Amino acid sequence: MPYGYMGKILRVNLTDGTTEIEEPSEQWYRKYMGGTAVIADILLREVPADCDPLGPENKLVFATGVLTGTPLAGSGRNSVGAKSPLTGGFGDTQGGGWWMVELKKAGFDHIIVEGQADRPVYIWINDGEVQIRDAEDLWGRDTADVQEMIQEEVDAPDARVVQCGVAGENMVRYACVVNDLTHFSGRTGMGAVMGAKKLRAVAVRGTGKVEVADSDKTMEYSRMMNRAVAQGERSAGMKDTGTPATVMSLQESGGLPTRNFQEGQFEGAESISGQVMRDTLLVERDNCFACPVYCKRVVAEDTYGTDPKYGGPEYETLGSLGSNCGIDDLEAVCKGNELCNRWGIDTISCGMTISFVMECYERGIVSAEDLDGIEAPFGDADAMLKLIEKIAQRDGIGAVLAEGVARAAKEFGPQAEPLALHIKGQEVPMHEPRLKQALGLGYSVSPTGADHCHNIHDTAFASSADGLNVFGITEPLAADDLTDPKVRMMYCVSTFQHLRNCAVLCQFVAWSYRETLEITRAATGWDTSLYELLKVGERAVTLTRLYNLQAGFNDRDDKLNERFFRPFTDGPIKGIAPDTKELDRARVTYYHMMGWDDLGRPTASRLAELGIEQFAEMIPER
Repeated sequence: MPYGYMGKILRVNLTDGTTEIEEPSEQWYRKYMGGTAVIADILLREVPADCDPLGPENKLVFATGVLTGTPLAGSGRNSVGAKSPLTGGFGDTQGGGWWMVELKKAGFDHIIVEGQADRPVYIWINDGEVQIRDAEDLWGRDTADVQEMIQEEVDAPDARVVQCGVAGENMVRYACVVNDLTHFSGRTGMGAVMGAKKLRAVAVRGTGKVEVADSDKTMEYSRMMNRAVAQGERSAGMKDTGTPATVMSLQESGGLPTRNFQEGQFEGAESISGQVMRDTLLVERDNCFACPVYCKRVVAEDTYGTDPKYGGPEYETLGSLGSNCGIDDLEAVCKGNELCNRWGIDTISCGMTISFVMECYERGIVSAEDLDGIEAPFGDADAMLKLIEKIAQRDGIGAVLAEGVARAAKEFGPQAEPLALHIKGQEVPMHEPRLKQALGLGYSVSPTGADHCHNIHDTAFASSADGLNVFGITEPLAADDLTDPKVRMMYCVSTFQHLRNCAVLCQFVAWSYRETLEITRAATGWDTSLYELLKVGERAVTLTRLYNLQAGFNDRDDKLNERFFRPFTDGPIKGIAPDTKELDRARVTYYHMMGWDDLGRPTASRLAELGIEQFAEMIPER
């Protein structure tokens, strides 16, 4: 068994109720490390790219990483993947918390769930012992009720639970996976895959330990990061205001998504800011396993009755349900966040879907009659809350909106399609590609559709390139730069972000690139290098590209929405927007840096260089 791993994969077939255990080689672990790359390898080998994402052929993979469960800050994470019901391509999403650590302590690195149950079930894993249990009584219940009922039934109040929520049961295409009640693997619709399999939850309890190669060195780095965070030298401000601090920083730079990305500044930004939340509704700060940052918010308010057991909104939620819907009522946004958490809905896709509806309503494309009697102008908090409930329940118009903006726009008609902001079917996150133009490139080539987590954020490198010298990059570049040096910067940063999603390591804990190498060495005992770690990231991206090509995607799907090529007429970035031809040139440059051809197809020689030549037959000829 290699250090950092438990050495076992649990396979559960819900169709026939069988389980089996696989023990991969150390070479397999070293090649993929975990997370995204493990999921991509399994999907390419086992899941037909033309299968129904909500059918029995799809497989759901829970994948931890080499650092999961070690005492290192940011290591309490895992990936969840399958063919995405939202995009129809590669699906993968990351989340933090405690469940994934418990899975390792119970003896498993990954779970592969295949087939479909004929009735609601949940999986109970207790120190390596696996049971498939009836979940009829859990079906249709809120996430908090389900967690409590499972813990009581298995007589283990310390058991950790991951589940899909009511939205997943109803196969909302952007339903998320919820673990430990307040931690979410939000994107690409993995909750819908759970629901389609009638798998309501996976509960885990373990008493084992993740063994590392050099425990002294691992603890030395752990204490160093804990001390640096406590002294404000790393992840500064994250404990005080968390990700919600981003509201005001993007407001000042002119990149705060407002009214379905029609504007870059919101007149009510301060009202929904992290600073106001801290001073009014915040009741507690929460964290993930072994993490000193405590970036998560816990809120309560009386106007709408927001329940603190469902946590509190991150920046993405304040943007998607707040400014992007034109809503400046912080209490209403907190309630919207609670409803999404209660029922298991990705707040980004949900908020983008509602802002799309609001713009369609204001432009006369849909009426209140079309929306089941709901008047839905921008700024209407009650409309936002009503639409969330309809989406979760697939009630009336909610059945259309539960399909995501790409499909809903086709229902609303051709006038609506330019207002549906998505890439490859996944709604755009709360980061503005007119402000961060290499991020826009990252959106367009992302394997999962628009995603901000395995991406570059240009503004971080506009005044300093500190930290990137390990890649030979020493000069900062403007946020709107899309020259070849900027593409190189994006390639290095995003590739390493994919590596973090394999390791699996949180981006909010400020490990440097070199420190990431050192903690990986300490955990595994491998004489690895930054070169090898970058290859893991490249391998992950290339495998996901192959899967999407098999699923029918091509270079024409690597594009931004037309809205982002039109500059704002006022504000800090007035007159600034990506140029179509420049972005196309940058995209092809990125392809070549990845070892792909002009059409974004990996070459056979590139696969051989990455050690995945067995997949060469999957390269499409056209």
